[in-house]
Amino acid sequence: MKTPLWEPPEERVKNASITRFTDYVKGRCNLKIGSYNELHQWSIDNPAEFWAALWDFCIIKASKSYGRVLTTGAHMMDTKWFPGAHLNFAENLLRYRDDKTAIVFRGENEIRKSITYAELYRLVARLASALRDMGVKPGDRVAAFMPNMIEAVAAMLATTSIGAVWTSCSPDFGVRGALDRFEQINPKVLFTADGYFYTGNAFDSLEKASAILEELPSVEKTVVVPYTNEKPVMGAVPNSVLFDDFLTKGSSAELTFEQLPSDHPLYIMYSSGTTGLPKCLVQGAAGVLLGHLRDLTLHTDVKRDDVVFYFTSCGWMMWNWLVSSLALGTTVLLYDGSPFHPGRGSLFKIAEEEGITIFGTSAKYITELEKSGLKLSDRYDVSKLKSILSTGSPLSISNFEYVYGNIKKDLCLSSISGGTDINGCFLLGNPALPVYTGELQCKGLGMDVRAFDGEGNSIVGAKGELVCLNPYPSMPLYFWNDKDNQKYFDAYFNVYPNVWRHGDYVEFTETGGAVIYGRSDATLKPRGVRIGTAEIYRVVDGVSEIKDAIVVGQNWGNDVRIILFVKLADNVELSRALVRKIRSVIRENLSPRHVPAKVIAVPDIPYTINGKKVELAVKNVIHDEPVTNLSAIANPESLDYYKNLEELKS
Repeated sequence: MKTPLWEPPEERVKNASITRFTDYVKGRCNLKIGSYNELHQWSIDNPAEFWAALWDFCIIKASKSYGRVLTTGAHMMDTKWFPGAHLNFAENLLRYRDDKTAIVFRGENEIRKSITYAELYRLVARLASALRDMGVKPGDRVAAFMPNMIEAVAAMLATTSIGAVWTSCSPDFGVRGALDRFEQINPKVLFTADGYFYTGNAFDSLEKASAILEELPSVEKTVVVPYTNEKPVMGAVPNSVLFDDFLTKGSSAELTFEQLPSDHPLYIMYSSGTTGLPKCLVQGAAGVLLGHLRDLTLHTDVKRDDVVFYFTSCGWMMWNWLVSSLALGTTVLLYDGSPFHPGRGSLFKIAEEEGITIFGTSAKYITELEKSGLKLSDRYDVSKLKSILSTGSPLSISNFEYVYGNIKKDLCLSSISGGTDINGCFLLGNPALPVYTGELQCKGLGMDVRAFDGEGNSIVGAKGELVCLNPYPSMPLYFWNDKDNQKYFDAYFNVYPNVWRHGDYVEFTETGGAVIYGRSDATLKPRGVRIGTAEIYRVVDGVSEIKDAIVVGQNWGNDVRIILFVKLADNVELSRALVRKIRSVIRENLSPRHVPAKVIAVPDIPYTINGKKVELAVKNVIHDEPVTNLSAIANPESLDYYKNLEELKS
């Protein structure tokens, strides 16, 4: 049995919300549960009892209760959750209306703003009143092209209080990237800031907004938040108004929470779009609320006295996930800008100053810290930090060791995995369980998550497709403009009958945890052996001469050969000796099958706007196939480096 890197102290286990929930369901359902695995098994064997218990445990505010927890149909997609219930998502997030700080905003330009729960409630009331006055009604779409700031959260809450549908992307999206999303759903209102800051520079957003609006005739009003300029020039932005001028005047505006069916559309999220136009995923109010509260309350242990931070933008589902923490009365910290400006430890300086207790980020960020060699515990007071969360891509073994060796020994490091598709997680943390090197701690409650082999058999101790065998509340209601749910079906259900196939490669371990090996649609199969790209990244990340890397399979001689592209550290050349070192490290830590046939230096690695490596785009380029949605890629010009490479012709 593996030795854990961290085990929770007895007091932490005792006080954890998941411990209270376990005791609650034991009494409520007359159960004998002695472990997390037993709790999880009960939750998937008895979905109605589990989700009803969670509804009551989290004290969901609803004007009308549900008749049944769920009704099933011929297919998983047909499941209806909490039919008969009427509620409002924003009302649940604004249940606290006191003088406790609700949100703190920190910008890389050292701007700091904060707002209490009482102030947030009044701001949302004025904003919702203004939206109603201009005719926004339930079902209308409201879009945001916004930095991660307080006004974006207020606009989302005002929108959803009416029952309108919220959708957003961050201002670093290109015009085409924003239009590929917003053109499909015809928003009535657009919120934007005049600009944003990144790496010490101010970037204009109004020029982009003007170009977007030229192609979006559905937008009747554009609301502009001043950020980079106190008095932005808005002449080129049609039907525009400053945020403060848009608000209903005075502080007496009433906030009416529209009471709507549990499956009323809440958010429109988007697939990454690297293989075509982004798919518009419509998600329901009750499902997202329950899913987020499960993740935040039970698996993350967010409480009222916490300060919760996630490094995210409004274009990533982790923003929606983070903002739902308001339902727990905690303080949410928003940050906008580069995580490394003005220095590598900038976010931990903020963590010290603001008393962050739960710090969320990406594996890429932790890898960059590891490569910098910073011992953050010597530079900053991290005494209040109790958990670090990471998602977006798998954490390497060395990432785990870096966190415990250089940030803090006593904290719960929770690598989590899910997706925009469900606006939540399949695999999560648990502050009452140990942390093992390289592993995600546990399966999410209420989800029958497994690894399937190619024949659809459930396997443990070997890599397989990440699947979920049961429906769950935050599945998409439908895809926008998807006749007969065909796109929905093809996205998740066209491999295993009536089983959600998520597209990740996973292995479940003897500890009850899991290891994610990257996207299965980017899986390498040299000589028919399935290899997850993340396996190679875990090893390559430890080579000091390599700053970043991307690995793809090249069709070659009726087979596939592995090609490793590397972005080298400053002043490093790809010598024969370094190539031998890279291959040797991969062979010794993985297997001869993992060793790349070619190691090629490139100036840059392509990423999506949400920070994920774009392996499929590189694979298409080297095979001279089209990349169908360049607008989803943050640095599309980097793909030019992969075209017509002589090294790939022999």
